[in-house]
Amino acid sequence: MIEASHLYAGYDTYVVKDVSFSVHKGEMFGILGPNGSGKTTLLKAINRTISNAQGDISIEGVSVTSLSSKQIAQKMAVLPQHQDISFSFTVEQTVLMGRYPYQRGLFKQWTKEDYELVEKVMNQTGIASFRHQTIQALSGGERQRVFLAQALAQQPDILLLDEPTNHLDFSYQKQMLDALKEWSIQEKLTVIAIFHDLNLASLYCDRLLLLNDGTIHALNTPEEIMKEETLQYIYQSTIKVNANPHLAKPLMHVVPHYTDIHGKSHIERSRLLITDQHIHYHSPKPLKCYSSAVMNAGFGWYEDFLNVHVDKSFSMEDPLDYVKAYAEGEGMPIHHTVGMMTAAHLKDGSYRYRTEDGVTLLVVVTAGTSNAVDVVHGNQHVSDCHAGTINTWIFVDGVLAEEAYIQSIMTATEAKVRALVELDIRDAVTGTLATGTSTDSTLIASTQEGKTLAYGGPISLLGKMIGTAVYEATKEAIEQYQYRVGNSQ
Repeated sequence: MIEASHLYAGYDTYVVKDVSFSVHKGEMFGILGPNGSGKTTLLKAINRTISNAQGDISIEGVSVTSLSSKQIAQKMAVLPQHQDISFSFTVEQTVLMGRYPYQRGLFKQWTKEDYELVEKVMNQTGIASFRHQTIQALSGGERQRVFLAQALAQQPDILLLDEPTNHLDFSYQKQMLDALKEWSIQEKLTVIAIFHDLNLASLYCDRLLLLNDGTIHALNTPEEIMKEETLQYIYQSTIKVNANPHLAKPLMHVVPHYTDIHGKSHIERSRLLITDQHIHYHSPKPLKCYSSAVMNAGFGWYEDFLNVHVDKSFSMEDPLDYVKAYAEGEGMPIHHTVGMMTAAHLKDGSYRYRTEDGVTLLVVVTAGTSNAVDVVHGNQHVSDCHAGTINTWIFVDGVLAEEAYIQSIMTATEAKVRALVELDIRDAVTGTLATGTSTDSTLIASTQEGKTLAYGGPISLLGKMIGTAVYEATKEAIEQYQYRVGNSQ
């Protein structure tokens, strides 16, 4: 669609140096790079609005040097980062200016087609409601949308955007980029845009060009460009890259310096409170968690950890609402709290607290086996689920890699099963050895401070500690449950 060949551009000296790339029809193409890397200069070179430029730009195989200004305007529209406002036209009049490349004859007048198209783009950009206001009376974000509508009114094949979300709040950023993406897909509009927000570029762009010191450092898909080592080198900042939880796109996080000097948090057993109705652990700082909890499952950062006792007859239709209401009743903010429930008596629970080689571990297990299940024969169970009876909490004073969270869950599960086997806990339906109960939950929570723990497998330092502690606590909790049940019969 558009091809740039050996571009050099700048002012007193070249800022952009020997840059070549091509952009396909209907592609959304992002330009990234730190301040001073040449992003805006490159865009001006593509648009031929900078005098000190060399190289060639071709559109559909035709060099722009062979096209008139009017022909270029029919092919390519530009939304610059800053617009000089020296007139008092209305919004509608400003958008109509985008139709100038299509006017003919000595006495130029707007046609019905011009007005219909202007109406369409004003509705698409959300500015129709203030069409009669002057451009000078608008906010920066509203002006940005007006000039985008003006560019779209040109009906270009290529749209050049310099920081298109500049001055826009979160809602309008999303609306604008959603619209641009839709136009690129449905209308085959080719979009070339400069981004400072790495996450927006990752979400919306098909490919990215990463500039550094006026040259191409990388040119590829967001998945290939957004690597931690690449971004940290280019932006000279600590940047972490994770998977987006909703899309197959990388998600970037800047790690601020103050996190290294904000004080320490330690796992302490004195913060563990056990009553007949609930178990609560409170951390003075949020812990990074991974869990299968009823409330706030998955990855997240939380300060309060709640395990609520319910009767065996508890209905499983609304467990989340129940745990939310209970947490709020105890003064625990929902957005700060991981919540579980169990039919096991909490006083039967067991915990292990130990420190080894600079790593502190607290394991808390509540257990009852009245609804024990052999996972291999789970299909033979036809009754509804009862409230879970084995809940396992693992608190770690250390820095866990993401794979260590998953491995720790596996190690804890293996240790739990070993305890069940040794105690000869059996599935009441099949008579085979049980591997757990119908709705067990597990939590791993870490301070993300102190020693780095890359792995949580059975023979790693963390895995050894988890394996032993979970096995001992699970076994003791079940034995105490069995003793209480036996004495009550």
